[in-house]
Amino acid sequence: MTTFARIIENPSDAPVSGGYRVDISRGQNIGRVSSEWFSRPDDERFLSLPDLHDHVRSRAEHSTTRIVESKSVRVEARSDNPERLALMVPGQDEPIAPTHWSFGQLCSLVGAPASYLRGLPAALAGINMQHGLLSHRSEQMKLYEMKGERSHLMAATGSDYGRIFDKELVEAIMNIAGNGTGDTRWKVPGVLDWSSMRHNPYIDVTKDTTTLYASDRDVFVFLVDDTHPIEAGKLPNGDPDLFFRGFYAWNSEVGAKTLGIATFYLRAVCQNRNLWGVENFEEINIRHSKFAANRFAHEAAPALAHFADSSTRSFVDGIKQARERIVAPKDEDREDFLRKRGFSKAETGKIIASVLAEEGRPPESLYDFVQGITAHARSKTNQDARLEIEGKARKILEKVN
Repeated sequence: MTTFARIIENPSDAPVSGGYRVDISRGQNIGRVSSEWFSRPDDERFLSLPDLHDHVRSRAEHSTTRIVESKSVRVEARSDNPERLALMVPGQDEPIAPTHWSFGQLCSLVGAPASYLRGLPAALAGINMQHGLLSHRSEQMKLYEMKGERSHLMAATGSDYGRIFDKELVEAIMNIAGNGTGDTRWKVPGVLDWSSMRHNPYIDVTKDTTTLYASDRDVFVFLVDDTHPIEAGKLPNGDPDLFFRGFYAWNSEVGAKTLGIATFYLRAVCQNRNLWGVENFEEINIRHSKFAANRFAHEAAPALAHFADSSTRSFVDGIKQARERIVAPKDEDREDFLRKRGFSKAETGKIIASVLAEEGRPPESLYDFVQGITAHARSKTNQDARLEIEGKARKILEKVN
């Protein structure tokens, strides 16, 4: 491997105490993982992939799925709690208690306002729900039930809903990441030390640091390969520009969200799990439609495995080419380059100024402009505006080859 692109293959080569010095002023800042980390209670946090898998597998093993005629479902107030509703479905002797989530899905299926029905006495809400089920135009529903001391309705969807179980996603991740805590190169990420600007990959996995989550609605996993940094060129001061590979994946077997996998290169992860210095962000989404399981088996799972095992050469070469491709050697060229790509005169000035501040010189190469544009995007508090600007930077980088 050339001196331009170097991967540290042996984790023992890493400076355990100091970590790897990184420059997070470049690339995107992504807060998706931080949002998950911030919102998860302790009982939704897991310390290893096997623990997470045991949880979601048990859920799947104690569940059943059935398709029923809407008009055959009977809604009634529960005998032990007249303020709560229960469902009686064909082939089920005991009543099924809807969860907050599945009640909302039932309301959506029959076209009833969930917030209004939740405010009614149970008996009256049941009458309205029953009327909706009897007049449900699509006629059939797919019910996802959880067995236990009391059966619960976890989800109510259309009959063509293609369920991908949370355990299937976790199993696909375990195939490449083992326990997710260090028996392979893929692991729960370390932490950026803001005082030294070093990313230390070696931390204890605790409830506070883990990035392995599951609730009764979903599963979310974020892992990195932060013991094998990728050197992709040099910083202005001569230090190596280091990256790590990372991905996060999510799913909801009850229909709360699509299945998705995002892959990227990043420079650091801070304590509250924000991703810093992200480059080459790519995302796959699969809706839970009729053939969702086949799409997961033939698209998402192989894509994840390919990213985990693929060479980083294309990423490194892309950055090298972007750095070497001079597109604006003069001041008027710089303004023209940005204005032709949809930036206003004021935005153009800010982008050029950001490169001057960070690099000590005006932008000349494609990579200079991409870094300036993403720096400008980080200044936007509105997420849609930030994503729009980052999208322009991504299009510029995609044209390198």
